[in-house]
Amino acid sequence: MPHVVTQACCGDASCAFACPVNAIHPTPDEPDFATAEMVYIDPVSCVDCGACITACPVGAITRDYRLTDTELPFVDINAMFHEPAREYPPQAPVTPIVRKHDAQRTLSVAIVGAGPAALYAADELLKRPRTEVTVIDRLPTPYGLVRAGVAPDHPATRTITRLFGQIEDQEGFSYALGVEVGVDVTHAELAVRHHAVLYATGASLDRRVGITGEDLPGSVTATDFVAWYNGHPDQADASFDLSHRTAVIIGNGNVALDVARILASDPERLATTDIADHALEALRGSAVREVVLLARRGPAQSAFTLPELTGLLSHPDFDVVVEGDLVDELAVASDDPMTRLKVDALRDRPDAKRPRRIVLRYQSAPVEICGTAAVDGVRVATTRLVGTPGAVRAEITEKTEIVTTGLVLRSVGYRGRGVPDLPFDQQRAVVPNSRGRVDEMPGTYVAGWIKRGPTGFIGTNKTCAQETVDRLVEDFNAGDLPDPSATGGLEPLLRSRGIGVIDRSGWRRIDVLERRRGLAQGRPRVRYPRLVDMRAAAVAQR
Repeated sequence: MPHVVTQACCGDASCAFACPVNAIHPTPDEPDFATAEMVYIDPVSCVDCGACITACPVGAITRDYRLTDTELPFVDINAMFHEPAREYPPQAPVTPIVRKHDAQRTLSVAIVGAGPAALYAADELLKRPRTEVTVIDRLPTPYGLVRAGVAPDHPATRTITRLFGQIEDQEGFSYALGVEVGVDVTHAELAVRHHAVLYATGASLDRRVGITGEDLPGSVTATDFVAWYNGHPDQADASFDLSHRTAVIIGNGNVALDVARILASDPERLATTDIADHALEALRGSAVREVVLLARRGPAQSAFTLPELTGLLSHPDFDVVVEGDLVDELAVASDDPMTRLKVDALRDRPDAKRPRRIVLRYQSAPVEICGTAAVDGVRVATTRLVGTPGAVRAEITEKTEIVTTGLVLRSVGYRGRGVPDLPFDQQRAVVPNSRGRVDEMPGTYVAGWIKRGPTGFIGTNKTCAQETVDRLVEDFNAGDLPDPSATGGLEPLLRSRGIGVIDRSGWRRIDVLERRRGLAQGRPRVRYPRLVDMRAAAVAQR
């Protein structure tokens, strides 16, 4: 196989469009793109031209002879997706951008949020001539979960920020960071200063488990823990009880694996990353040697992706132990080759008897978080799997036991937060919309998780943003977006209120100073964990 997609794949699919022989699938216009864990190179079709390597924003593609030992499993993973051989139609050529409205009229858009969906939307808009985009975020730093959610020991995934930097450098792009919409400025004030307002605010809340004891001290969300070790200012003063030998995670998605890996890794390995200083210090004193992940169903229904599992199994600091039936016919039967590979990887995992371990405990449903003043355990019920391989559900049995722990991390999914002045669907936790157009609010749009819910990967937001921007441009071309009616722009309004707006230059100062601090310690960067320090860095002399 000439080229291989590896663990760092972000699902951006730029490589698929760059491939001259249509060897990379699924592409965004194919039905399985929405559910695919990554993109895959067909070893038969690939002609070894290298165009995909150049196009990949995170450096996830390499030639087969350059694979490391831990990357070798991805040879089979890429090949398996294309077996049996699939027929794909040729990719349609990219439709040229035709500006149908007055060529002298500038399209002005405010984008609320500065994560991947927001920046992909900005990029799509700026492909149109005479377009201006202002990206607004309450934090002084952009990039959303790429900065505050991606684990520090996954630096390759974070290299997508290079692409974001290129988007920032385009003519017509500007930042208004450190500005909270709904507090510092209202939706109405944005609407009268722009042709359109596009919200890409993500899903910052956590779904609840719904069991007794969930709010006890020591029971926390994985989201808060991730923000803490990534230096998010909202968690700068947080603390977590790491004094017990065992920590329990409810859930087994990719975030749960990230949290388990950070807890079980040798802190000195993490010391070479950009993990927050306060988190590194706490982990150095941690007594945690076992991390138990509870999953209601079986291995074949694991929520984590195969690439993340592959990386976990090759980690040198801990063993991965599986508790649950790996041979039960109902648990493993599947027509999906990726699921079969996942179960096979769990069955064939190495066992080196290391002092630290991660336990994947299947058919185990948490029914109560125990304790009085604080967490001291989790009552777990054994489940029985019923249904068919494509629709497996877990039934709780009467058999229970208590897992002793002082730290429970809940990782059962994200949930969107309502946006001030916009409608909100409480059940789906999204802003109600039609392909990105907010219902009954002309000139208002959504992209990313607040549009579709917390699904997909970083690159999925690109396709999502494209759809929304296409609707916005259609409305602009049709004359449905009136020109801004307010005199003066957004920045004068904010400064008149004493709000210190951080622009692109301010963000670049923060970035340079964080990298400089890291250079002195042999690390990628040392983050500023507090807002006051970020703001000071934004105006500091380099």
